[in-house]
Amino acid sequence: MKKLKISLVSLGCPKNLVDAEVMLGHLPQERFEIIAEDALADIIVVNTCSFIQDAKEESIETILEVADHKQTGRCRMLIVSGCLPQRYQDELAEQLPEVDLFMGTSDAPRIVDLIERQLGLSETTTEISIPDYLYDHSTPRLNSSPFYTSYIKIADGCSNHCSYCIIPQLRGVLRSRSIDSVVAEARALADKGVREINLIAQDITAYGADREDGAAIEPLLRELVKIEKIDWIRLLYAYPDGIRDELINLIASEDKICNYLDIPLQHIDDQILKQMNRRLDAAGMHNLLVRLRQKIPDLTLRTSFIVGFPGETAAQFEQLLRFVKEGHFERVGVFSYSREEGTSAARFAGQIPARTKKSRLNRLMKAQAAVSLKLNRQRIGRIEKVLIEGLSDETDLLLKGRSAGQAPDVDGCCLITDGHAEVGQIVDLLITDATEYELIGEIEDESTC
Repeated sequence: MKKLKISLVSLGCPKNLVDAEVMLGHLPQERFEIIAEDALADIIVVNTCSFIQDAKEESIETILEVADHKQTGRCRMLIVSGCLPQRYQDELAEQLPEVDLFMGTSDAPRIVDLIERQLGLSETTTEISIPDYLYDHSTPRLNSSPFYTSYIKIADGCSNHCSYCIIPQLRGVLRSRSIDSVVAEARALADKGVREINLIAQDITAYGADREDGAAIEPLLRELVKIEKIDWIRLLYAYPDGIRDELINLIASEDKICNYLDIPLQHIDDQILKQMNRRLDAAGMHNLLVRLRQKIPDLTLRTSFIVGFPGETAAQFEQLLRFVKEGHFERVGVFSYSREEGTSAARFAGQIPARTKKSRLNRLMKAQAAVSLKLNRQRIGRIEKVLIEGLSDETDLLLKGRSAGQAPDVDGCCLITDGHAEVGQIVDLLITDATEYELIGEIEDESTC
C-alpha cells in the first residue's frame, strides 16, 4: 500500500505542540509519511487552540487557509484537532463542511482508527473523548523541536478554576505523571542528543498533588539533574502560591536548573485578583519576588498580565502599570481579557470596551519594553552561557542562540557577531550590546562545550 503523506500545523502553546507530537508518534511509519508541505499532503491536520478569542480566530483562519488545498492540491482529508473541536464540535461541524474529521484534546492515540473510519476501513466512533488522556514515557512521540531541545509535559489539566479560564473544560482536572515516567522520557531524549528540557504543565507547581506516591516538583527535579547529558532544565508556568522555599533553594543550588521562572501573576490589584479567583494577593506577590531575587542569583523572571478584566477601573490599571514600571520582570506577556462563555467571569458586570483594553495593553507593553531594554543593557560586559541554534533569521552572516534566561519560542535570542560554534553546542558569549528583546555578543575563545 502506498504511504499516505500527512502534514501538521500546530497552533498555540508548547503544551499543544506536545499533543501534536504525540499524535504524529502514533502514525506507523510503514503507512504514513510526515511532510512539511501542506500542498503535497494527502492528509492535513490542524491542531488548534481556543484559549482566548484571538486564538480561536487564528485557528479558524488557518483551517480555511489550508482547506484550499482540497481544491488546489492533493489533499483528500482535512483533520481539525485539539482545543477548538473539544469545545465546539457541533458548531464547527455545521460551519466548516470542509473539515472531514474532528478530534479532541485526548484523541491522539485514536488517530489511526479515526482516519481509517473516515476512509471507510473501520467502524470506529468519531465521538470526541472526554479530556482525560495523559501520555507517558512509553507513548510514541515525534519530537518536532530542534534535536538539542525538547518540551516534557509533566502533567495535564488544571484544578485551579480561575474565573476567566476555560482550560479545565478543555483539558480536564489535574493529572500528573509519575516521577519515574518523566525521568525515563528525559533520559531517552538525552540519549538522542537533547541538552535542554523545558518542563511544562498548566501549573507545574501543582505537579503531583493528585497522586499518592509523593510526587512533587522538587523530588522530580532532584532526579532530573542526575541525567548527565542534560545541561539545562527550565521551569515554565509556575503558579505563584505554589512556589515553596524548597523549590527556590533547589533552583539556586543546582547548576542544571536554569535561573528562570515563568510565573503568571495576571494582576496586582487585590480586588481584581479576588474576582479572578487567584489565591495570592499583592502583598504575597511582593514577598515572593523579594524571596526569589534574594535567593536566586541572576534570576530571569517572566510573567503575564490580563488587562481589561471586568470592572477594572482606570485606577486599578494605573496600579498595574506602576508595578510593571518598577522593573520586577525581564519578560512580560500582556493579554486583553477575553470573555469566554462557560467561565464565571463571562457573567461579571462591568465588561470593558475593546478599545479601552487595546489602549491599556499597548501602554503596558510600552512600559515593559523600557524595562526590558534597561535590564538587558545591564548585561553588557558579562559572559553568558549560550546554546547555539544556527544562523540568524535576519542574515546568514550572524549566528543566533539562546541564553539560559531565554526560553524557546517566547523570549528573544542572542545574536552572535564574532566566533564560530556548531548547532547544539553551549558556548561562553561576551555580551557587547542589547536591545529590548535581544542580546548581542562575541564567542569567547575555547569556550565551546
